[in-house]
Amino acid sequence: MMGPSHALSGAAAWLAGSWALDQFANVSQTPLEVAVGTAICAGGALLPDLDMSGKVTRNQGGATVARTFGVASLFVAEVVEKFSLGVYTATKLKRDPRRDNGHRTFTHTLPFCGLLAWGTTALADNYGYWAVIGIVFFMSGLALRGLFDDWAERAGWVIVTLASGAIAWFTAANLPSDRGYPLLGLAVGVGCFVHILGDMITKNGVPILWPIPVRRRMWMMVGIPNSMAVKVGGKVEVVILRTAFTVISLLSIGGLFVPGVLERFNLDVWASK
Repeated sequence: MMGPSHALSGAAAWLAGSWALDQFANVSQTPLEVAVGTAICAGGALLPDLDMSGKVTRNQGGATVARTFGVASLFVAEVVEKFSLGVYTATKLKRDPRRDNGHRTFTHTLPFCGLLAWGTTALADNYGYWAVIGIVFFMSGLALRGLFDDWAERAGWVIVTLASGAIAWFTAANLPSDRGYPLLGLAVGVGCFVHILGDMITKNGVPILWPIPVRRRMWMMVGIPNSMAVKVGGKVEVVILRTAFTVISLLSIGGLFVPGVLERFNLDVWASK
């Protein structure tokens, strides 16, 4: 799927999960915590595509996520793509085809999701408040690039970077400073996993079972048959899936916050009588 669809799917997954936890596990979050988690998950849903590099010196090409912070993020994407290709080449078996790029290899696996989730959790837990602010800055930039793709394309990476800084500053000013927020690692991991699920319904699939060899192949691509696959950028993705993700997000937001607003309104009405 395209970047905006991935970002929307991440946001929808986190909002729906937050609603479910609130309803069935009595796990409540403040509006700011929900917003931060949603941004992290939406950004995390773009991270696997850092394995698609572009033309770094020209600030062109690459996946949506690679263009978030201009040349800097394109360079990171170039490194990730080469690293992923290296992992593929080092671990492939005889039946795995030869490749000249690393797209849809290591970053589209469950170990990658787990590694990012663990790393983010460790960073937030061990280094606390300021690590959280750094994570929010980076991931909110990815979320902005994905969720508001047309605006971000017109505004350019400098504006996106400044907007990410503003979000990080607002978060720093309003989140309690005595917590590490390790739950952010879960948001990143969920976002990456949702990305993988999204790519499984498009052509060619993803190596979700790696590093388990299947049919003497280490990098078996798993997904629905190509004849049934969703066309990247087609009407099913752009109209149906994005609409569904948007509806899920809005319903989840309503379920999370409307009851509290109504309860407070009723209390105010009774207090005024």
